[in-house]
Parts: sequence; structure tokens; C-alpha cells
Amino acid sequence: MLGCSLWGSEPPTPTGERRGAGWLELLLLLGFSASVLPQQPVGCPRPCECSEAVRTVKCVNKNLTEVPEDLPHYVRSLFLTGNQISNLSSAAFPSGVLTELSNLNLSGNHLAWVEAHALAGLPSLKQLDLSDNSLRWVSPEAFPSSGSSLEELNLRNSLKNSSFVSMLAESFQQGTFPNLTRLDLSSNNLLYLPLGMFSNVSSLQHLDLHNNSLVGLHDVSFRNLPQLQSFNLSNNSLKCLKNSTLLQFRSLSQLISLDLSNNTWVCDCNIEDLVNWLKESRQVEAKWALKCAYPEGMENISLMSINFSGLSCSELTDSQAQLQTSYVFLGIVLALIGAIFLLVLYLNRKGIKKWMYNIRDACRDHMEGYHYRYEINADPRLTNLGSNSDV
Repeated sequence: MLGCSLWGSEPPTPTGERRGAGWLELLLLLGFSASVLPQQPVGCPRPCECSEAVRTVKCVNKNLTEVPEDLPHYVRSLFLTGNQISNLSSAAFPSGVLTELSNLNLSGNHLAWVEAHALAGLPSLKQLDLSDNSLRWVSPEAFPSSGSSLEELNLRNSLKNSSFVSMLAESFQQGTFPNLTRLDLSSNNLLYLPLGMFSNVSSLQHLDLHNNSLVGLHDVSFRNLPQLQSFNLSNNSLKCLKNSTLLQFRSLSQLISLDLSNNTWVCDCNIEDLVNWLKESRQVEAKWALKCAYPEGMENISLMSINFSGLSCSELTDSQAQLQTSYVFLGIVLALIGAIFLLVLYLNRKGIKKWMYNIRDACRDHMEGYHYRYEINADPRLTNLGSNSDV
């Protein structure tokens, strides 16, 4: 029994056979390790994680400064969040490569510029997340010229200046997004919405404008949004909604969720139309929670329980008062600039007077020289005399 091997009663194998068996075991062990340990899929950029099974590529918090090259052609969802991609160039997504990409997330990238044709190479793009960026300019030609297939656009906390809103409104009016169903413009400190901004996005179903600084909706038309289902206007600076705006809300037959909470409602006689509409409307969420912010003595009173007989009237409200204040301030600034200019002229009157005299004397000397030359040229005798003197 002592001479038997551990595997049975066979006699010990020769030394060469033992070495061959050892090499075989080592190869099997290496093969097993290679099959168990995770490997970078073929065609996946080095800093990213790729899954062909779910057709997803994640390059999250990798400090990337540009879109990785050689992305796998099968990708449908691409996450590039938390990087440093400040500029999206026209070469970011070459045409004919990522034809199946439908979900692109570029949030939290300090993205400021989107060049022409930057997204034109993504014909299947349906969801685009540009939230938490600092967008300064997006080219009107960034999307396909034949009309984008985009259905969801997230621009939450991403607009660097108000001029971008006008640029976005122009894209909407040109029909760049004929299939858009969800738009998020929340947390952008918007003061107003451009006229006709939603005139050509008839497929829109969900509109989020909460946490901005909108003071009114007087010049905005929602009549071309027949499919609108939810509209979030909470946490703005709305003071009153005019009857023309309320009529537009009534005409939206699909609208079932309208959030007007946390606004600065001014409860004077101009609020009557809004209160009457609230009492009969089924579109507004938590309408009993809507409370007055002004005037003094009406704070925190529910709009639904207001007694109209005790309301006072103010001549100017909402944006009209702010607009008049702006004009007055502009007039004061222009008057101040004019007064400073006149003061500078007065303080330098002696120097200005001397400067004007110098200009007059220079012009007079110049004209006398021309006159003298004219007299010489006009008299042949003076001309000959001048020639002889030169000789």
C-alpha cells in the first residue's frame, strides 16, 4: 500500500510522463482562468464598459474631453455622464457608424458648444439628455436636416444665458423636432418664453417648466399643443393668469395634470378669473394648496377660499409693472449719460475753444496757399518769373 499512488494501485509513472501531465494541468488551469476572469470586449474603448447583450456602453466619470472613438456599432444606449466634454464637434458621431443609437446621455459635462451636424449622424436618436451643463450655443444645423426623430429632450439646468431660449424657440418653429413628446426646461432661471415658441411641436405631451422665474404667460400660445397631457409650472414667479391664458388651458382636451404650486400669486381684483376657473377645472393638481403671496394681510390664504368683495385693485400688475419700471430706469440711465457728456464739454470749454481756433487757423493757412498757387498759375508773367527764378 505504501508503494501505491494516491490515485489508485497503479505503479508510479515514469518521470517524463509526470512532466507531461504537469504541463497539461497548467494549460488547463490557464484556460479556465481566462474563461472566468472578465475581459474587455472586442471593439470597446478602453475607459468604457460595454455590454453587447443589452447594447449599452457606459463611460461615466472618466474625465473624457471628447466622445471616444471606435464605439461599437451595436450600441443603442450611450452614457457619457460626468466627464469634461465641453464641445461637441461635427466629428463626434460620424455618419453611418452608430445608426442604432437611440439613447444618448451627456449630462454633467460642462458642455457649452454643439457644432453643426454634431448629432446629424444619429438617425435613430430618440432620447437626448443634456441636463446639468452650461450650454452657450447649439447650432440650428446640429440635428438632421430632414427632421430629427428625437422624442425626449432634457435641458434641465443647462441654459447658460437667455439667448439660448430664443435659439431653441427658433428650432421649434422651424419644425426641427416633429416627433418631440417630452421637453424638460426646468431649473433654468427663465424669465419669459419667446412668442410662438410652441407653434410647431404639436406632438408634445409632457412639458416641464418648474423652478424657473416666469412672471407671466400673456404672450405665449399653447393652442398648437393638442396632445399635451402634463404641464409643470410650479416654483415660478407667476402672479396672475389672464383670461386669455385660461381659455387656452380649457381648449387642451388632453391636459390632465397642471401644476401651479409654489407661485407668488397676487390676490387682488385681477385674480377673480383665475379663481373662478380653478373652481370648475379638473386639470389643476392640489388646487386647494395654491395660496396668496401678496398683498399684505392676504398671505397664505387659499385661492379657493377668497372673498371677492374684500379684494383691492392695483392699476399695474405682473410684467406690465416690471416693463414700465424697466423703461423708467432706461430713461434715467440715458439722461444721466447725457448730463455727464454735457458736463465734460463744459469743463473742457476752454480747451475745446482753443482746439477749434487751431483748426480754423490751419484751414485758413491751407486755403491761402491754394489761393497763392492759383494766382501764379493764372498769370503767365508770374509763371515765367517763377521758372526763371528756379533756373
